[in-house]
Amino acid sequence: MTRRRGTGHVYKRGRVWWVKWYDATGQARYRSTHARERAVAEQLLRELLGHRARGTPTPPDPHRLTIDALLEGLLSEYRANGRRSLDRADLSCRHLLRAFAGRGAATLTGADIVRYQELRQNEQAAPATINREIAALRRAYRLAITQGRLAAAPSFPQLQEHNVRKGFFEEDQLDAVCRRLGAVEADLTRFCAITGWRSKSEVFPLRWAQVDWAGECVRLEPGESKNREGRVFPFTPALRQVLERRRDETRRVERAQARVVPYVFHRRGQPMRSMAKSWRTACKDAGVPGRLVHDLRRTAVRNLERAGVPRSVAMAMVGHKTESVYRRYAIVAEADLRAAALKLAALSPSNGDSVRGLR
Repeated sequence: MTRRRGTGHVYKRGRVWWVKWYDATGQARYRSTHARERAVAEQLLRELLGHRARGTPTPPDPHRLTIDALLEGLLSEYRANGRRSLDRADLSCRHLLRAFAGRGAATLTGADIVRYQELRQNEQAAPATINREIAALRRAYRLAITQGRLAAAPSFPQLQEHNVRKGFFEEDQLDAVCRRLGAVEADLTRFCAITGWRSKSEVFPLRWAQVDWAGECVRLEPGESKNREGRVFPFTPALRQVLERRRDETRRVERAQARVVPYVFHRRGQPMRSMAKSWRTACKDAGVPGRLVHDLRRTAVRNLERAGVPRSVAMAMVGHKTESVYRRYAIVAEADLRAAALKLAALSPSNGDSVRGLR
């Protein structure tokens, strides 16, 4: 390649090829290719001169771009778009920086990812947790590529997850837990078990403006749900009873405090923030220790399946965007399997004794 002043040329420093070129202002620029092949340097020079000819910004040196900068770019994107999972992404980034702080983004390999997975496993982190952290790193790389800050990304192997959803409540178990909760916690529990909505992000902050008495439904407007999509859940008799109880209690509090209470679920007019302690105690006393509030979401999905609600409709009601995730919630209980066996046995009259045995 010719060495004409005002354009650029390639040269070696030690065993590594470098590129020198002149930007649009005539200022000399230098960049290492980190390669020992002249062809790599010549290709880079052509790309850099092409940017100058087109008047487009010269992409930054990927070897000077650190993983710290990639992760900060990811969090900036989350903040700019108001993503609800910002806290989870921030936690993932903090774990990643323990291993990769100061590391050049272009130097990361798939083997480095495997070593990170082993490190986190030794710290007793769950496979699903580690995969969420690797997913955040992968998204940071893809964002940098989209922005033209990086040319390529390494492979991001995933661990196998054994995260089949298991917990759910039968009706008698739900009643037992609710009897051991306060009035507002019990109503919130029943609301979650009916609708399958997420407790902290969708039910705790629920307002009366979202309850449509005339239309007989509860609404989440676009942007109020985790997936940012709107949602409608029609009244059922049980759901109406819950909301009527909360309305009566809200009116009583409003008269006593001489102010408007906008929240459906509140303690003396203040919005619900958590019920972790009372929930654990109630579950233990009801004989179902270790159950999660999120098990109410699984319960709602299973009940919709039992009722024969079309899957597409059920997904829209509870807020699942993909059928693969929904199927993990559509739990089949032992009682459902026994009922299926009874129906199968009833197909043949000669199986009458078998049917009685199954009962």
